[in-house]
Amino acid sequence: MIKGFKDFLLKNSVLALAIGFIMGAATGKVVSSLVADIIMPVISLGLPGGEWRTAKWVLDTKVAADGKPAVIAISYGTFFGSVVDFVVIAFVIYLITKALIKEAPAAPSKKCPRCTESIAVEATKCKFCTADIG
Repeated sequence: MIKGFKDFLLKNSVLALAIGFIMGAATGKVVSSLVADIIMPVISLGLPGGEWRTAKWVLDTKVAADGKPAVIAISYGTFFGSVVDFVVIAFVIYLITKALIKEAPAAPSKKCPRCTESIAVEATKCKFCTADIG
C-alpha cells in the first residue's frame, strides 16, 4: 500500500504540484507585501486625495431599525483600488519572471539552399521542399 502511494505521488507529479503550489503561495505573499508596503505608498503620492479608496457614490441613506444610518452606495474607490493593485502586482510578477527566467537559446539551424526555410543542422533532406542537402 505504501509503495502504491509512493508510485502515485511520483508518477502523477503530485509532489511537484504540491511543491509548486506552496512556492506560489509563498511568492504571492512576498509580491503582495512588496506591492502593499513599498510600491503602493509611492504610487499614492501621485494620486489625488489620500482617501481615494473610500470614494463612493451614495445612492440612498436610510435609518436602520437600531437608529443608525444605513448608506446604500456604489464603492467605486474600492473597485479602482483593486484594479490598481492587480495591475501593479501583475507588473511586478512580470518583472520578477523576466529577471529570473531566461529564454532558451534557439536550436542551431541552417537554411535550405533551394527554398530558404530553416532546417536542422544535421538534416540531409529539407522537410519543406524535400531537396537533398549536401
